[in-house]
Amino acid sequence: MRMITSSHVVYALVTLSVIVVMLLKRGVVIPTLIGTFLIGWIYKGDVISGFKAVYNANLTAAKELFTIFLIITFMVALLASLRDIGADKRMITPIQKLMVNGHIAYIVLAVVTYVISLFFWPTPAVPLIGALLIPAAIRAGLPAMGAGMAIAIAGQGMALSSDYVMQVAPMLSAKGAGIDTASVADKAMILSLITGGVALTGAYLMNRKAIRKPESTSAETSNQVQAIRVVQTASEFPEAAATVETLSPAVIRWSKVFAVLVPLSMLAVMVVMILSKLGHKGMSGFEGGDGAAFIGGVAVILLILSCTLFSKVQALDKISDHLTEGFVFAFKAMGPVIPIAGFFFLGNADFSKSILSLGEGDKAPAILYDLVMSVQHLIPSSGILTSFGLLVMGIIAGLEGSGFSGLPLTGSLSGALAPAVGMDPSTLAAIGQMGSVWSGGGTLIAWSSLVAVAGFAGVSAIDLARKNFLPVIIGLSVSTILAVLIW
Repeated sequence: MRMITSSHVVYALVTLSVIVVMLLKRGVVIPTLIGTFLIGWIYKGDVISGFKAVYNANLTAAKELFTIFLIITFMVALLASLRDIGADKRMITPIQKLMVNGHIAYIVLAVVTYVISLFFWPTPAVPLIGALLIPAAIRAGLPAMGAGMAIAIAGQGMALSSDYVMQVAPMLSAKGAGIDTASVADKAMILSLITGGVALTGAYLMNRKAIRKPESTSAETSNQVQAIRVVQTASEFPEAAATVETLSPAVIRWSKVFAVLVPLSMLAVMVVMILSKLGHKGMSGFEGGDGAAFIGGVAVILLILSCTLFSKVQALDKISDHLTEGFVFAFKAMGPVIPIAGFFFLGNADFSKSILSLGEGDKAPAILYDLVMSVQHLIPSSGILTSFGLLVMGIIAGLEGSGFSGLPLTGSLSGALAPAVGMDPSTLAAIGQMGSVWSGGGTLIAWSSLVAVAGFAGVSAIDLARKNFLPVIIGLSVSTILAVLIW
């Protein structure tokens, strides 16, 4: 049996307190900061080491995760620059013509939301999709609730839970588990498609009878669309407010070019990444953060071009404004994750040495792994039970409203539990990631970014979360079972 010290006991108690706070739907930054301080103090035996551990844990987490902040910054800045020249709307507007009836509108909404969210994340994408496509979908006969479910499941659920292009989520999971990002990303992608496919099918069946013919959507539909437009122009959704800008003919021409160039560039990125994973000759692999670096570099070049073409004189200032906007968004989205990740990194031998300021000859403690090994005889040696346990843990972790803050926890538990049950840690990490992001990312709880989706669709956020619950839970259960059977 592993030697359990007072540091292990305190770490276990703090971890349990984090789970309890998550169940109470509150933030867990304070418990993790206090826990890091206590572990540093107890392990080294002096209070000064506790203060140093708090700083070192946050610094270590910031170093490890800064690549995440950069990729978010560049993608959000690119979207902001496209908004300046009107190219963002031009990319979406032609799609309205495809919505010939409610059934097609549902599919179009899901596909477009998924693709845009995969590259730009759902939160920046929702205002664009909500302002231009939801009214068109409702006019085509799709009920507002169906539109909201399609966007939430495809964007906040399916696209965000895999996060295959920007790879923020798999990177957080992999860092916690102490494994490479690529293995988690690939499995999370497959699980997200399975979960999303089941959930989208279930949501469609739930709304199928409510879909009307386009010609029958007169007064009631007009009222719905009008109500949605009122919500979209309200102060709480300033991104969707209608702004009338006079663009020069030259900018309008370039706007049309970028409306085609950006989607084609992103498609080319995806093709290159897929070919590299298939082992195509001449294609180097995108291991770890290489995929994020590739898409980030492409985004930067497109950002420079769009800013320069909009105004050669103002380009230097414009790009600074957009990068600042991107960084602000990144830190708002990911800032609270740093202290949480720092605490769970402390339980990992790969990071604990630097956090605790240990010397060269000192052995790095693996606190979380030791705890799991000490109770290994109590853990059922069942892959299916462990997998569903991590799925539930992920769902609980997402209850506080951020789908990513629970990933250091589920990742760390995956790395510790995998040897005990004879499973691949990347599989368990991907399953935990599904639970956390589908829960907190904006499909199952009303106090998440689901509020924005509900606002643009003109429905109650609580009702939308309630409608999403059954198809999403079924989808998560199916993907978890298949993960155990396949891997």
